[in-house]
Amino acid sequence: MPQTYVVTGAAGFIGSHLAERLLRDGQRVRVIDNLLTGDRTHLDTLKSLGGDLSITIGSITDRDILQALCRGADYVLHHAALPSVPRSVADPLETHLHCVTGTLNLLVAARDAGVKRVVYAASSSAYGDQAGGVKAESMRPAPISPYGAAKLAGEYYAAAFTLSYGLETVALRYFNVFGSRQDPNSAYAAVIPKFITTMLRGQRPTIFGDGRQSRDFTYIDNVVQGNLLACAAPAAVGETINLAAGGRVVLNDLVAQLNDILGSDLAPIHTVERPGDILRSQADISKARELLGFEPVVDFEEGLRRTVDWYRTIPAAKSS
Repeated sequence: MPQTYVVTGAAGFIGSHLAERLLRDGQRVRVIDNLLTGDRTHLDTLKSLGGDLSITIGSITDRDILQALCRGADYVLHHAALPSVPRSVADPLETHLHCVTGTLNLLVAARDAGVKRVVYAASSSAYGDQAGGVKAESMRPAPISPYGAAKLAGEYYAAAFTLSYGLETVALRYFNVFGSRQDPNSAYAAVIPKFITTMLRGQRPTIFGDGRQSRDFTYIDNVVQGNLLACAAPAAVGETINLAAGGRVVLNDLVAQLNDILGSDLAPIHTVERPGDILRSQADISKARELLGFEPVVDFEEGLRRTVDWYRTIPAAKSS
């Protein structure tokens, strides 16, 4: 029997993929986005799929909208945020409004509506740049940017609502998610879409720093799978769980792999490091395996090829 899911931030990269999977699975889907960073064409893609879909253009800072959206819903997948470290450094108050106040509004609405479970999109930025390459949930959080602090506050609120009100919540700490539909043209664009589209134009990609920094790049299908598991896993309630591939890719090596896929030979341009950027990031995913039964369904190399193939089909990606 179909369940009713609310997906916040559904015009964004991750949110749109989650909503698409739910629609293809025959679920009832309600989505919301204020289009501040989301792309309306992602909502058009969802509409083209058919199915039981309702779309609200609005902000999670509006409590009345959230109350109506959550009424009668079974699950909430909360992905609305301002997903940018540089942007948070430039304007921490705006980041707090959307990432902290908005999350609190959503939790109150879900509690009042009797939602079964809220899955919160947390961030590996909560770990900061601590010594030691592999980040485990047992480590003390140490965010170094306002964005990391704001996303961590959302985790704490989610856990507190489980303890205080019995609202089931699960926080999933994402590590550098990539795939189709990421915006490569924003000043705050993630590194993989930025590199791919730059190199498709025959230009050298820019790395902030010496390129020896590393990331646990996680293909989008793995995140979608983790969210679905988190909706149902009994042992995950009230927990914070890393969701990633569990690997490490050095940025200089990423450029080399893209050169192999594209048949190019473009050396990166190195420039000054950005404030708030983390040098090394890799997830310990043993807790996700234990509590969710999670295993990555697409590895990094295959995910990178699929992503390049998608951007090759987008004329704007090769000409902007």
